[in-house]
Amino acid sequence: MFGNKTKKPLYRKVNTKARGIRHNFGGDFKYSKNKKGETPEQIRGTMFGKKDRGLDYTPLFRFLLSKVGSNWNDVFSEAKSRLDKTEPIFWIVALNPDERQDYVRVGESSYFSGMYIDDIGNLQLSNPDLKANDLTPYCSCCTHTLNGVAF
Repeated sequence: MFGNKTKKPLYRKVNTKARGIRHNFGGDFKYSKNKKGETPEQIRGTMFGKKDRGLDYTPLFRFLLSKVGSNWNDVFSEAKSRLDKTEPIFWIVALNPDERQDYVRVGESSYFSGMYIDDIGNLQLSNPDLKANDLTPYCSCCTHTLNGVAF
């Protein structure tokens, strides 16, 4: 009766008000209003749809890493119920054998182990022997991580 019975979502919102966060918004509305020649039937708005800025899917990737060896259908249904869209799952999980990758770069300096679904239907790592020491950072100014371990 007390507490929240629903599970936490597998993403978190990032502080998008901080300095240095670029949102890549278009031009201001104030420059497009009151244009001559615009008819009432014309709809103002963007052609590019809604952008998902400020979402971090690290909890999803850690959830998937914790479910290695489990039945894919169970893992997928659990993850799908805790997400607003399923696209980020397939950033690191390959459905076809030719799409497998040892690791996947997510963000500027975060890497996660690539995964695939084996013949039995279980979630497996593409390269189970991959360690953080096996990768080399491409710049010295950032902290690079593989599955949360710095290298």
